[in-house]
Amino acid sequence: MTDSKYFTTTKKGEIFELKAELNSDKKEKKKEAVKKVIASMTVGKDVSALFPDVVNCMQTDNLELKKLVYLYLMNYAKSQPDMAIMAVNTFVKDCEDPNPLIRALAVRTMGCIRVDKITEYLCEPLRKCLKDEDPYVRKTAAVCVAKLHDINAQLVEDQGFLDTLKDLISDSNPMVVANAVAALSEIAESHPNSNLLDLNPQTINKLLTALNECTEWGQIFILDCLANYTPRDDRESQSICERVTPRLSHANSAVVLSAVKVLMKFMEMLPKDLDYYGTLLKKLAPPLVTLLSAEPELQYVALRNINLIVQKRPEILKHEMKVFFVKYNDPIYVKLEKLDIMIRLASQANIAQVLAELKEYATEVDVDFVRKAVRAIGRCAIKVEQSAERCVSTLLDLIQTKVNYVVQEAIVVIKDIFRKYPNKYESVIATLCENLDSLDEPEARAAMIWIVGEYAERIDNADELLESFLEGFHDESTQVQLQLLTAIVKLFLKKPTETQELVQQVLSLATQDSDNPDLRDRGYIYWRLLSTDPVAAKEVVLAEKPLISEETDLIEPTLLDELICHIGTLASVYHKPPSAFVEGSRGVQHKRLPARTGSGESAESPDVGQSVSVSEAPPAVIPSQGDLLGDLLNLDLAPPTTNVPVVPSSMQMGAMDLLGGGLDSLMGDDSETLGGDLGGSPAMGVAVGGAPVTMPAVGGGLGDLFDLGGGVGMTSGFYSPPKTVWLPAMKAKGLEISGTFVRRGGVINVDLSLTNKAMSVMTDFAIQFNKNSFGLSPAGPLQVLTPLSPNQTVEVSLPLGTTGPVMKMEPLNNLQVAVKNNIDVFYFSCHYPISLLFVEDGKMDRQVFLATWKDIPSENEAQFQIKDCHLSSDAASNKLQGSNIFTVAKRTVEVQDMLYQSIKLTNGIWVLAELRIQTGNPSYTLSVKCRAPEVAQFVYQSYELILKN
Repeated sequence: MTDSKYFTTTKKGEIFELKAELNSDKKEKKKEAVKKVIASMTVGKDVSALFPDVVNCMQTDNLELKKLVYLYLMNYAKSQPDMAIMAVNTFVKDCEDPNPLIRALAVRTMGCIRVDKITEYLCEPLRKCLKDEDPYVRKTAAVCVAKLHDINAQLVEDQGFLDTLKDLISDSNPMVVANAVAALSEIAESHPNSNLLDLNPQTINKLLTALNECTEWGQIFILDCLANYTPRDDRESQSICERVTPRLSHANSAVVLSAVKVLMKFMEMLPKDLDYYGTLLKKLAPPLVTLLSAEPELQYVALRNINLIVQKRPEILKHEMKVFFVKYNDPIYVKLEKLDIMIRLASQANIAQVLAELKEYATEVDVDFVRKAVRAIGRCAIKVEQSAERCVSTLLDLIQTKVNYVVQEAIVVIKDIFRKYPNKYESVIATLCENLDSLDEPEARAAMIWIVGEYAERIDNADELLESFLEGFHDESTQVQLQLLTAIVKLFLKKPTETQELVQQVLSLATQDSDNPDLRDRGYIYWRLLSTDPVAAKEVVLAEKPLISEETDLIEPTLLDELICHIGTLASVYHKPPSAFVEGSRGVQHKRLPARTGSGESAESPDVGQSVSVSEAPPAVIPSQGDLLGDLLNLDLAPPTTNVPVVPSSMQMGAMDLLGGGLDSLMGDDSETLGGDLGGSPAMGVAVGGAPVTMPAVGGGLGDLFDLGGGVGMTSGFYSPPKTVWLPAMKAKGLEISGTFVRRGGVINVDLSLTNKAMSVMTDFAIQFNKNSFGLSPAGPLQVLTPLSPNQTVEVSLPLGTTGPVMKMEPLNNLQVAVKNNIDVFYFSCHYPISLLFVEDGKMDRQVFLATWKDIPSENEAQFQIKDCHLSSDAASNKLQGSNIFTVAKRTVEVQDMLYQSIKLTNGIWVLAELRIQTGNPSYTLSVKCRAPEVAQFVYQSYELILKN
């Protein structure tokens, strides 16, 4: 009868019955009982109550019974650590058993029991097993060291096991060597900086000797270890490659990939003019091709690795195109991967073959595969210039099939072909326009709109075509909306007379009716360009576009080099570095290919081996981040606040008078009130041509996207509270005002958000403050430069002065504000943090501080507790200094730090403070002394706000 009987439940089988059987005198009955226990454990029943009884069965010569008991022990030792200590003596005894299988079993189980209490008892048995005469025991003990290191690293180091492991690399048995390498690699991985695997030519020689006689897993461990070695020169590199090459013919695909990894890495060091280099390239192809005859899952892993190899060294497989042709019964994931590699290997020599295959694939039934095949035809056209014409005619044939998804993919790739070969294949535009109505995917619609906009002068009814897309503008995806906006602006610049209404319509839709910030910003930029300088607009929008590159989906060179070092691992399947998907405390090392020592490049592949130079010098086309920011800072984004300059007639180019007054209608019916002339009313900021300059006042517009307008991010550590609603819409006929105060570069600002929640447009904003305790008053007008449309929000930053009329308020930091617009005048009050008034020159001299502290009467001293604060005294001091609270001196008495600090207010009042911080106590004591004691409470509030935020 089979072992399945142990899993069938009977009415008995209770814990106490098992207990009785485990304590039976008959060996057979004992073994049956242990099997029942293991069966219950396997199906998830809790049999931990039988721990002592099962452990008693350890004292036996029967190997089968011993294995079962050890299995139970591994499972339950963690939940019963105290009981597990009972088993230690048996382990020690078993480690000296004459039978090597039992010795190895004992040491293997020891490594699997992850209980701290037991580990120190296991050191002696482990030490003996590491030096055991039998290699089977030694190889098991080597792995046990890695397991023990994972539980208690310090113990392993103290006991000298790591040195013993290093000695095992010189062992006479290849399996012991392989396991020692595996254990050291595992330990080194969790301690990246420890130089455990100190690889030198002697060690490498030992590993290569063991390589021939190991099991397949042993070979993988050794090959992975070899891949981490950097040879001294190309001769050593060649000698290692020669000894690793035979592994390429191994039956196990993992061994083959590990060998490929070692060879790919060491090839970097071989000069390309070396005969051996060419031989090695030829030897690498057959094993990779053989991997493709395995089952689909293995094929997929092989293909993902080949994809990396082909990007690094296409010459290895350049003659093997046919093995990547798709078979009818390949799963989709294999088909798509093969297709990708076919494109990478496409060249002038094999393009006819490839195109014939791709055309065949485009008539398949699998939609994803057909789409990728159509895209592949386009990629071939871009990669191999001689084939472009053939590819375009193939794509046109496919468009004639009228299969919807084929047509859409074809249009997307034809757009790229136009970018690569301008003024060559534009004759096909008419055919594309015929299929306009069938396009329903965003990418295809966007591509078609781009084509119509780019070649508007060649398409008679371009305006009608674009207008048809405009009807459902808000239902389109962002990608299509952005393309449509750009295409219509291009069309306007090419045919200004016929498309004036169309451009006004799209600018209005993009700016006033859209919630998408990207679309709005692009709309406003075009609007300003068109209205102020059409010549510049033409240069920007119709600028000559750079040709697109051959391969757009190549992996970035430094990442590719790292992935080549991880061939045969998960990283090579994901095409991501291990750090992107390995979590936890283990240090993930970034691996790099060694630098080439030889000279000479192979004539057949100019791209190969140049990744090093690519990563060293970034391409000049992309400016560095610093340049971009510099350029943005130089942009003059502020709207005209004085008279608008009139564009000289030479620049008007005829387009100006077409715009003249035309774009005014975008303002709605209020355009008359803005001044009928071109300039408009300067106060409203209407630019030349009447287009509203919708860049908000200081701190608004594009500047704010980069915080150049001086958002909170610009203040070095100055704390400003988040915005709160000061005036709700229901109290102000639909106007909602929220705001906060902030000190930027020594200037006090109030940052306001004005939101129009009414149905009508709001204009003519102004602001006034009532007399207040510190003379705060607006330093300029409230600059809302455009009418505030319904549901629109404008951000305004208003600088404040401190020289206004003074009157003591209750509370001291109360501020009463009046805001006027074209509807009414609205009143509200808000409270500002007193830290706003702390000035930059508030650091007192030590002697002056001491004299002033003594001089201020003690009744003016106020004490406060700041609770739940976990900063050190230095961190607190730095944080406070960001808000102009300066530490004059620091004194430490026992475990208590005392910071003596000075603050100066805008009206010249000095505040002195002592902050006591006790180590480990989250409660700080703040003593404040000031000649105006009513300020103390507000200073305390500022401390609390700053320290806790």
